Amino acid sequence: MKSRSESLIRLKKFQVDEKRRQVSQIEMMVADFERMAAELDQQIEIEHTKTGISDVAHFAYSTFAKAASVRRDNLLASANDMRGKLEAAQDALAEALEDLKKVELLDQREHQRERDEQLKVEQSEYDEMGRLRFRSR
Repeated sequence: MKSRSESLIRLKKFQVDEKRRQVSQIEMMVADFERMAAELDQQIEIEHTKTGISDVAHFAYSTFAKAASVRRDNLLASANDMRGKLEAAQDALAEALEDLKKVELLDQREHQRERDEQLKVEQSEYDEMGRLRFRSR
């Protein structure tokens, strides 16, 4: 029984660790997308300053600024999509943590029962030794 519960605990810990890694990876991806979008914003502003044209509808608007704007918008859309995935991953992590806690509590109760049984056996042995000593007097 011990090896089975210990195996189950190890499995649940592994699942929790895996969920944590997923959450961490998604958080890093969101941060990277937002960082890249901010860098593109800076490049767009530099291009606006360099060309002196910031009106997107202007016929001489920079093609680099147009492409960078599209790329920035795509990155921000990807970051928003990843936030949804992040929320789902965080929910899965919370669920895995709850499962681990349940298994650990069950294991703890089982160990407590075993200790209680052991104490009962020891106590009955002591009681028997006491009775034998008392009778021999």
